[in-house]
Amino acid sequence: MIKYRKDKNNIVTLTFNMEGKKANVINHEIGKFFTPVLDYLRDEKARGILKGIIITSAKKTFLVGGELDYIYNCTDAEQLFSFTESLKKVFRELESPGVPVVAAINGKALGAGFELALACHYRIALDDPKNLMGCPEVTLGIMPSCGGVSRMLWTVGVEKAYHILTSGAYYNVREALDVGIIDEIASSKNDMIRKAKKWIRANQDKRRVWDEKGSKIPFGDANDVKVRTKIQILTADLYKRTYNTLPAPLAILNTLVEGSVVDFDTAMRIESRYFVKLMLGKEAKNLMKSFWYDNNAIREGISRPKGYGKFRPKKIGIVGAGIMGSGIATVCLENGLQVVLKDVSKTIADKGKEIIGATLDQWVFSKKITEENKNQFLKNLVTTENAADFESCDIVIEAVYENKMVKNKVMKEAEQYMDDYSIFATNTISIPLKELASASIRKSNFVGIHFFHPIAEKPLVEIIKGAETSDETIARAFDFAKLIRRTPIIVKDNWGFFVARVQNTYILEGITMLQEGYAPALIENLALQAGMSKSPLALADELSLEIVLKYERQAAELYGSKYVQHPAVKVLEKMISLERKGARAGYGFYDYKVDGTRNIWPELTTHFPVTQNEYSREEISDRFMFAQIIEAYWCLQEKIIQSDEEANLGSIYGCGFPSFKGGVIQYVEDYGKEEFVNNCKSLETRLGPRFKAPKFVKPNFSTNPIKVNN
Repeated sequence: MIKYRKDKNNIVTLTFNMEGKKANVINHEIGKFFTPVLDYLRDEKARGILKGIIITSAKKTFLVGGELDYIYNCTDAEQLFSFTESLKKVFRELESPGVPVVAAINGKALGAGFELALACHYRIALDDPKNLMGCPEVTLGIMPSCGGVSRMLWTVGVEKAYHILTSGAYYNVREALDVGIIDEIASSKNDMIRKAKKWIRANQDKRRVWDEKGSKIPFGDANDVKVRTKIQILTADLYKRTYNTLPAPLAILNTLVEGSVVDFDTAMRIESRYFVKLMLGKEAKNLMKSFWYDNNAIREGISRPKGYGKFRPKKIGIVGAGIMGSGIATVCLENGLQVVLKDVSKTIADKGKEIIGATLDQWVFSKKITEENKNQFLKNLVTTENAADFESCDIVIEAVYENKMVKNKVMKEAEQYMDDYSIFATNTISIPLKELASASIRKSNFVGIHFFHPIAEKPLVEIIKGAETSDETIARAFDFAKLIRRTPIIVKDNWGFFVARVQNTYILEGITMLQEGYAPALIENLALQAGMSKSPLALADELSLEIVLKYERQAAELYGSKYVQHPAVKVLEKMISLERKGARAGYGFYDYKVDGTRNIWPELTTHFPVTQNEYSREEISDRFMFAQIIEAYWCLQEKIIQSDEEANLGSIYGCGFPSFKGGVIQYVEDYGKEEFVNNCKSLETRLGPRFKAPKFVKPNFSTNPIKVNN
């Protein structure tokens, strides 16, 4: 597991290489392997034959965090506390053998892996764009457990440590150097080891700053007036952003604040206690379930058709150089693909190139990429007005205006130049594939790949299977989505597919509350406080009220006599008749100003008077959540979506469903199926059949339910 090698200058290199694993991980058993090595090194120091230690990896990665199974399944507080304290002890011993210790970071260093790097006196990273580092545990509802919070505090100070640890960000090498979490960059592995040895020779008898008497935390501790003011601002901002629904960021802030006014070892124990409290909470379990277990199941191909080899596209064609098309092109370029960007004229296509260039310039400025990376990306981009340039493309994606005739026209133009193995994909938002596939001359190779706006913030894609789409095409589309680092969920062609269908129920419920006499601001704020990423009326405006109504009419057409009109339809029709169609029109439930600000339309309460002066926060939250959950279960029952895992992540990434609830299906597991079904019956009795629970929620509860649109 750990290879020991000493050079003639008595500098030891410890190389991690865990057998049977693709990457080195920090787990609850590492102590029994690492402790004897550290004991041996201390003995060598005592005998005067050790000058320094370099820690590196024999694998492509450095260290990529811990094995989550152990802490996810553990429910005993004492056991969890003992676990985190034992790891802290190992790391504490690593940083105090009396000689300088350098982390030679040759690949990814994430989570507990980066915490080990923080326990080293100096960090040198290999300059490689794939070399990412940081402590992203907050995205799983937890926090660093090996001393990472306390060491980050002493490395960069309270405020910067808070931003680093609560962002969940992965830093590339240059970003990491810029924020101060590594010390130096190396051009090659040999250069990295050479620099590590040079630093060791120049820095003998090294001690950690927190172990030196009189040392102070950078920029001050919580007793400092300026720092206290910043802490108050950070706390207020945290509550504003999360509505106190995410415990992990607050636990990190508390650990930083409390740890800044005590000695280092006491701060470490404070960190352990907050970690244990988080691990025993529902939020952490839900987040870990979705973002780790469900995400891994999806990426490993839980719904990918079996029996097809891995597809490795090299060249992508994109029709439409607007915001969406340029965004797709940027994502493809970022991941090493060649791109042909087409529009009706070369001039318009070049404007798309300008949009891409502006994005890349921002990335260079923020040190996400280098100028050299940017130039290479642009070198891989060709703009054109000629569909013949798609001849050598593996996939062509249309991202044009949401109009059937326009989409069919660009498909016909492209397909005549594409070979028998290439894929044509539509980025349709609301037009079913069956309406577009009729114009295709290669129906088995025609698929939906639905990206979400803004692409940079939405890691989800819906891969839509048409009636004649081949399984091989679906497998290829899945592999393409993974290649560009998107989470693919496979859905059947149907109105709204999965995400829009579920999301629409949330929007409609908010609009219905407006009709019932609830104040618009109350509706919007309670939705956000329930954990939704966007409020329903604002989201309706963003999509356009015509699109929201279009989805509902598609549902009515599909379900025929079984369809019961949603109460929100009359509100939508009235708003559209008033020419208030949404954000693009400048007028919807909100008024939109030129400077980008918005306000709820003052006359909204004239048309929909406020009559509900009393309300139940819990019931309103339930209505928002239950509407989406019920629709998701209908989608599972109708095989629109194939798995619970895809439903969970699809709802979080696509619909903005509360991440701390783990997604629509995990919500019910957490809530309790029996209680959920009983509450559905109560809501159905008072509000109508849209709250009827499908039999998939509880198989023995309901048989042959009538499908009613939500």
